[in-house]
Amino acid sequence: MLLPNIDSCSIDGMLELCREFTENCFPMMGLHPTSVKENFEAELKIVDAWFEKQKFIAVGETGIDLYWDKSFIREQEYAFIHQINLAKKLKIPIVIHSRNSFNELFAILEKHISSDLIGVFHCFTGNLDQAKQIIEMGFFLGIGGVITFKNSGLDEVVREVRIEHILLETDSPFLAPVPFRGKRNESAYISIIADRIAEIKNITVDKVTQITTLNARGLFKV
Repeated sequence: MLLPNIDSCSIDGMLELCREFTENCFPMMGLHPTSVKENFEAELKIVDAWFEKQKFIAVGETGIDLYWDKSFIREQEYAFIHQINLAKKLKIPIVIHSRNSFNELFAILEKHISSDLIGVFHCFTGNLDQAKQIIEMGFFLGIGGVITFKNSGLDEVVREVRIEHILLETDSPFLAPVPFRGKRNESAYISIIADRIAEIKNITVDKVTQITTLNARGLFKV
C-alpha cells in the first residue's frame, strides 16, 4: 500500500502506520493542492525537512485542484513546481492530482519535463486526448474505481491505451468501485478494478495484474 501525504497534519499518522506495517505500507511526502493556503510556504518547508530526515518512495500527493477553490491557483502552481524540482533532485517519481486542472498542469509540465521526471497522474478521469498527452510526457495513468462507474467515459480511454501505461489504484477511502460506490473504499477492492480493465480490454485478469504490478514496481522501486 502506497500512502500519499496530504499536509503537515497527516504526516504522523501516515508514518506510524508505515512503522507498524513495514512490509506493507510505503510513504510518500508532499503537499496536496487542496491544502495549499496562506501558509503554503511553511508547509513546503516541512516537506523539504522530511526529505532530509528519511527516504520516501515518491513526491506526493501534489498537483492542482480547481474543483473546490480557485482562489489559491497561483500558490498551487508554485507549490507544484517546487515539488517537481524536488522529484528531479531526489530522482523519485511524482504523484499528480489533476482535478479540473489538466490545462494548467500541462502548461507547467511542458516547461519542466525532462528524462529525469517520472510519475503518475493519479486517479485519472480525463479524455483520450489528455491521456495521450500524459503518456507522451512519460507518465502513467492511475486508474481507480471510476472505471466501474456507468457513463464515466473512462472505459473508452482504457480500451485505447496500452496496459503498459496503466497503474491500478483505489484512492481509498474515496471513490469505491461498484458495487460499493458511495461507501468507504478499501485497498482490497483493487481486484474489482483489475477485473473491469480485463473485461474492457478483453484480456485475462492475470495479464492485467502481472503487467500493472510490474509497472508499479518499476516506477516506485518497491
